Amino acid sequence: MSQLGTLYIISAPSGAGKSSLINALLEEKRSWDVQVSVSHTTRSPRVGENNGEHYHFVDVNDFKSLIEDNAFFEWAEVFGNYYGTSRITIEQALQQGTDIFLDIDWQGAQQVRKMMPEAVGIFILPPNRDELESRLTKRGQDSEEIIAKRMAQAKSEMSHYNEYDYLIINDNFEVASQQLSQIVSAQRNQRVKQSIIYQDMIADLLK
Repeated sequence: MSQLGTLYIISAPSGAGKSSLINALLEEKRSWDVQVSVSHTTRSPRVGENNGEHYHFVDVNDFKSLIEDNAFFEWAEVFGNYYGTSRITIEQALQQGTDIFLDIDWQGAQQVRKMMPEAVGIFILPPNRDELESRLTKRGQDSEEIIAKRMAQAKSEMSHYNEYDYLIINDNFEVASQQLSQIVSAQRNQRVKQSIIYQDMIADLLK
């Protein structure tokens, strides 16, 4: 599929800060045509989450119907809930030149790479396990039981870091944020993309 936009796969264990880093980039680079894919999920909304903005909240039966219709780029079951990424929505946005961030786990990343091997993978790691647990506790969104499950799962998730193109250690948030911005900036300035965007100007220069 020919496209101008870049598909970014962003993965990390819960609490590593990937959502905060993505949001910081969107806030800093408002002139860039970049957006976060809004996933479908069967889990209940958390406080402050709005349907269609943070997730498309659906019930299990509706989600399974979408699977049967091949509507998802990728989907997975995580801690008893289903999550999926709309295939058509992503493809249309990329063709229009929009860069898309997929905030998904390594399993979803493997599914997406099979369908779109040119996607750019970025993995976010915390500086250490103690800091990861501290971040999960401080955000106050999950019970102690869920936090314990997330910590148990973190080692398995982090072992897949070598399947990605870029690795960012989120120890100092400002540094990590700058590194993410640099990766996206470099992708946006690739010759192939720039030559399409500025083809008229380049043709005029080469007359």
